[in-house]
Amino acid sequence: MEHAPAWLVNSLIYLGAAVLVVPLSKALGLGSIIGYLAAGIVIGPWGLGLVTNVVDILHFAEFGVVLMLFLVGLELEPKRLWSLRRPIFGWGSAQVLGCAVVLFLAGWAGGASWRVALVAALGLALSSTAIALQVLGERNLLPTPSGQAGFSILLFQDVAAIPILALLPLLAVGSETGPALTGADRALEGLKIVAVVGGIVLGGRLVLRPLLRWIARSDTPEIFTAASLLLVVAIAALMQFVGLSMALGAFLAGVLLAESEYRRELETDIEPFKGLLLGLFFIAVGMSIDFGVLLERPGLMALVVLGFMLLKAVVIFTLAKLMGLPYQQRPVFTLLLAQGGEFAFVVFQAAGPQVLPAGVASFLVGAVALSMLLSPLLLVALDKWVLPRYSAGQPVTMEEISEQQDANVLICGFGRYGQILGRMLKAQGLKLTILDHDPDTIENLRDFGFRVFYGDATRLDLLRTAGAGTAKVLVVAVDDVEQSLAIVDMAREHFPNARIIARARNVGHLYQLLDRKVEFIERELFESSLRSARSVLEGLGWPAYEAREAAMRFRRRNIELMHELYPHYKDRAKLIAASKEGRQQFQEQMAREREERKQRSGQDWNLVEKEEEPVP
Repeated sequence: MEHAPAWLVNSLIYLGAAVLVVPLSKALGLGSIIGYLAAGIVIGPWGLGLVTNVVDILHFAEFGVVLMLFLVGLELEPKRLWSLRRPIFGWGSAQVLGCAVVLFLAGWAGGASWRVALVAALGLALSSTAIALQVLGERNLLPTPSGQAGFSILLFQDVAAIPILALLPLLAVGSETGPALTGADRALEGLKIVAVVGGIVLGGRLVLRPLLRWIARSDTPEIFTAASLLLVVAIAALMQFVGLSMALGAFLAGVLLAESEYRRELETDIEPFKGLLLGLFFIAVGMSIDFGVLLERPGLMALVVLGFMLLKAVVIFTLAKLMGLPYQQRPVFTLLLAQGGEFAFVVFQAAGPQVLPAGVASFLVGAVALSMLLSPLLLVALDKWVLPRYSAGQPVTMEEISEQQDANVLICGFGRYGQILGRMLKAQGLKLTILDHDPDTIENLRDFGFRVFYGDATRLDLLRTAGAGTAKVLVVAVDDVEQSLAIVDMAREHFPNARIIARARNVGHLYQLLDRKVEFIERELFESSLRSARSVLEGLGWPAYEAREAAMRFRRRNIELMHELYPHYKDRAKLIAASKEGRQQFQEQMAREREERKQRSGQDWNLVEKEEEPVP
């Protein structure tokens, strides 16, 4: 390998380390991020020493974070971003300022000069966008309140890059070696920033879409992929030119293209590059951990890492409570924002020796990298040992029924089925009383404006208090079949005037409800499956009215067949025989009707593919 080019050797090292270590980490239940970080440590200067140019690789790999923010922006339309302006600038500024103040006071009290303490506090107050968004995505937490809040705070941190980087030269002015910036210089830098951001916004609306349309007309997929990457690279270069966050610029470009017709194609083209470069970024972070500094002063390093993470955790957890986040989501939210972030590397390097001595900067970079390594490990420990006890030890204070309810409609069970039903009834202005026994469901529904009472609907006393005795309609929409039947039995015995509307999980459940003389029963997937079947027929070329008639005939025959089979449902042999006979008769009837339609219309709608008519 002596004469092999450097790119070939490095590719072999990085890909080999990732392929070997990451699956092992996943198999051990540690997650992919820890695998990438461990791979970086193994091949880095303090491992096997296969890679030494860590800084160059880290700068290149940061492009993975840029691509990730571009893809996040593609999922966020401008209207939705505008609706998040208050969380972004409200909670985001509270997190950054709150953590920075606490860390500054701790550093100053620890004997550091105010300049060093301030720069360290500003850098350590930031969190890792890469790790946080990766974890939120893997756990499907982005749509949740904590995910939205975390994303808003992370986005503000990228925005905060502008004043933080602008502040660093001002701190150096007071030092002996600091550069002398004139007012004209500062004004010029400000104009550059405004011009670049304005150019991205205007260009995204006036230039990018026509340009992408023109490139797409070339009908050359690889060129469109190249154009997608060029777009992100160009915007990152512009932001770097004026000293702003590359990730912020990519995010703005993504938002501006979120409503574009090329949004999905852009996502498809960039996603593979994002995944590989983001993995390379984590590998580079693992390689950047300076174990020499750690071994030189291990006690001080442990104190700094655990200290700043603990101080940030206190501030962030307090903020989570003030924001009203669900208690189950607060620990993960706190841990993801308590770690250091990749932007801290930029802050400490940009500060320079005029403000931050080289030894202190190296020490702080090591502390940030270690916190990024510890965070996924702490997340695993949180999942295994803390969250179960946390949930058991801090029960949610659910809203219990303290007064007699008098709504005409009582809904028992408010999962997917019950929510759709409840939303429609609420839209008609009806007053509802809703019961559910899942605390997580109740917490989430409250955020959407539903007033759901906690309780087990199989309890007679709870049903009485919920108003079952005066309700005109009792909807039984619980998931569990046994609980559903128990509620129906109780209602039949104690609340005979309530009309029961029941959800049937399957045919067996439906027959048991029929045994209890329930007249209004809906099979939960039956109607939606029929509509999908109609869409399939229309997609195969059937006229809409033909597809609708076929679905309606199937529906009528299916209901008739269920009632025909009902007397035999407890005798499995008779049920199977009668079911086969009924289906055979129905298939023969459908075949005859298809033949009649074919003869009437002169066309076979049963063909899988319909020949296209020639274009005039």
